[in-house]
Amino acid sequence: MFSDAVQAQDISAPKYSNEFLNIGVGARALGMGGVQSAIVRDATAGFWNPAGLVGMPKRHNAVYMHSELFAGIIKNDYAAYATNLDTASALAFSVIRVGVDDIADTRRLQNEYGAIQYDSIEFFSVADYAFQASYARRSNLIPGLTLGANAKIIYRNVGKFANAWGFGLDAGAQLRRGNWHFGLMAKDITTTFTAWKLNPDELEATYLQEENSFNANSIEVTLPRLILGVGRSFQFAKKFSALVATDLEVTTDGKRNTLISTGVVSVDPKIGVEVGYANAVYVRGGLNNVQKIEDLNGKSSWKPQPNFGVGVATHDLQLDLALSKVSDNSQVSSVIVSLAYSFD
Repeated sequence: MFSDAVQAQDISAPKYSNEFLNIGVGARALGMGGVQSAIVRDATAGFWNPAGLVGMPKRHNAVYMHSELFAGIIKNDYAAYATNLDTASALAFSVIRVGVDDIADTRRLQNEYGAIQYDSIEFFSVADYAFQASYARRSNLIPGLTLGANAKIIYRNVGKFANAWGFGLDAGAQLRRGNWHFGLMAKDITTTFTAWKLNPDELEATYLQEENSFNANSIEVTLPRLILGVGRSFQFAKKFSALVATDLEVTTDGKRNTLISTGVVSVDPKIGVEVGYANAVYVRGGLNNVQKIEDLNGKSSWKPQPNFGVGVATHDLQLDLALSKVSDNSQVSSVIVSLAYSFD
């Protein structure tokens, strides 16, 4: 019996667990290379650092983003709403979906007589979802300090073959001192547990052909990730402004291809710049994902991922566009578009 091949439940902490939560959201942020932990001040703070929710210029802020990766194969959608509860606290809700749709299941393409039956082809999606609730509050003890936290529910689905549910917590802090901004974001601080359940009936034929067994029930653990950030804003020539920021992203799930990499932690530095005119037009750039790339001759060199963006804002509406190259070997850039609306 196939069910006899199913193994006992196990627990693992794979590298890049729930990695869809690290792609990033918001064209403004992604145009700056994802450097946001110290400077974010809108509804996207629920993703980048919930402490940034306090201090939004207007009471309500709503954001929607759409991007496509790998020439449109992967769709990445994000929506968020945030509101200032009072002068010292804020609340936000957000949802993320990253998925590949219309995947053809051709396992039943041939009938028992070997004839092709195109009407037997079925289509399914592989999609990851995250639902977040965020809360932030201004400190009564330290001027300029805000604290925030996220509670997130994760749902991952592989058609009729498998699905998973997970839960995790994030915490963040921001500190402002004049034109200086400091940020600290701790993702998955308690580790995030995602419980997988596979469908033996759908996978039976495939696994029996390979004479394999699989684990129908398993738990995937996402280890903590720490982000340290600092930024500084500038104002010059009356209508011109600039914002320069950097993040250090520290992962704890093993050795990665990052600028600083050890068996215990890996550190990925990022830098972003935004130049604005009259609080209406913005140009952005950023470098992140510094990796050692080996060419065809066997020579290796360090190369960062470039990011670019522009934005146009009115009093209430903001439209942002960003271009981000997925990898050094990719000839196609990911296009990110986001729209934000603020109101009292």
